[in-house]
Amino acid sequence: MSSVAQKTPWERTVELTIALGERILAPIERFIGRRSLVGDATFFPLERFPWVAHIEESWQVIRDEAAALLDDRDALANFQDISKDQIEITDDDRWKTFFLYGYGFEAKLGVEMCPRTAALMREIPGMTTAMISILSPRKHILDHRGPYKGVLRYHLGLIVPEDAESCRIRVGDDFRHWEEGKSMVFDDTFNHEVWNDTDETRVVLFVDVLRPLPEPESTINRLIVKAIGYSPFVLDAKRNQEAWERRFLERRALAGAHSG
Repeated sequence: MSSVAQKTPWERTVELTIALGERILAPIERFIGRRSLVGDATFFPLERFPWVAHIEESWQVIRDEAAALLDDRDALANFQDISKDQIEITDDDRWKTFFLYGYGFEAKLGVEMCPRTAALMREIPGMTTAMISILSPRKHILDHRGPYKGVLRYHLGLIVPEDAESCRIRVGDDFRHWEEGKSMVFDDTFNHEVWNDTDETRVVLFVDVLRPLPEPESTINRLIVKAIGYSPFVLDAKRNQEAWERRFLERRALAGAHSG
């Protein structure tokens, strides 16, 4: 039996939604690139985003909450376990994620365990998604692109290997590496990939924000992003996140019972 025949109706619905979304959004994305108030580039000057300085001022608060997650690292979700389409670029347990927000929904456990980070995320104008991204040593995330040009991606370095230049990201033809307490903003609809060619773990704050646009494009973009939040693709990720949270809490309760 083929792998397609083995898929559930819901899985096929999610895949169809992704395919249709790509076709529908392609001409809209070209228009957004032309109308963008920050230009259409791979990486952007940080001074175009005034809120970045405030987040960098609090980077150690965010790092401390992220570092605490590493105490139970094995129990954290693999990215492809939450967002099933990620299986095309990662299929092991070396890219962990810890969600706080995702396309309009709140990850209850994430907000509870990282309350100060969550509060800071709510202060970012146009924040749509926020999570902690944990990359294991010798992990390579394959070449891929983001789903929609109406949002930009923000990274804040939290825990960076000593050999920082061996832990890098390529966006289009441009390469960067993370620094602790420092930010980068880029357009993830340019093909990009990531390498951690070190023996240390890399941890970053990963945030998607609405792309700055003039009116009425800004309002239209906000409505499109809101609609994406109700798509089967995002609802599937929300369901997977909630299932992982239940497993995590059950595991923690079981560990507490054994220690008692």
